Amino acid sequence: MADATRGSETAGRAGPWLIVGLGNPGQKYVYNRHNAGYMVIGELLHRSGGRLARHRSGAKVAEVRLGIGPGGVPGPRAILAITDTYMNVSGQAVRALADFFSIAPERVLVVHDELDLPEHTLRLKRGGGEGGHNGLKSITQHLGMRDYARLRIGVGRPPGRMDPAAYVLQDFPAADRGEWAVTITQAADVVEDVAQRGFERAQGEANTAG
Repeated sequence: MADATRGSETAGRAGPWLIVGLGNPGQKYVYNRHNAGYMVIGELLHRSGGRLARHRSGAKVAEVRLGIGPGGVPGPRAILAITDTYMNVSGQAVRALADFFSIAPERVLVVHDELDLPEHTLRLKRGGGEGGHNGLKSITQHLGMRDYARLRIGVGRPPGRMDPAAYVLQDFPAADRGEWAVTITQAADVVEDVAQRGFERAQGEANTAG
């Protein structure tokens, strides 16, 4: 327990994380595979009691405490955000938020859907390519580097010869939404773990689970 406490204290001293959930705004996109990042932010808001407010960056933002620290105290401060623009131009708002809150790119965690992982698989990574994900491409362009953190939520590959762009803009099947609700909950757990214990410790646990 003492070890976990030290990890939490170290994470807190490093400053807040900017947690960005990727998706598209608008009611018709709510249950899309591409909006998995938005869904995780929604779960974190529910847990923390936070409420999104419009920000001049072109995003909706909530400053919250994530999780519960030692002795039942509120967990570390974090900035939750969803971009209020379409996926392929997410980077401008992410850069503006990082600048406004004085958050280094290394403390940005982007939560997004991932075609190259099986459904319901969660993986933390730092840096690397964008794998054709337009939201990540935009963020890399505007941050000027790739070394930001990502929580990848596997949505699997499209069936047959279906266009991947059409696939991610489809809703999660209604029959599977209960299972997806569990995955979104687990993804929110991972985000809280990053905020409380630091990226490396959370990555070691998340990437060996399942």
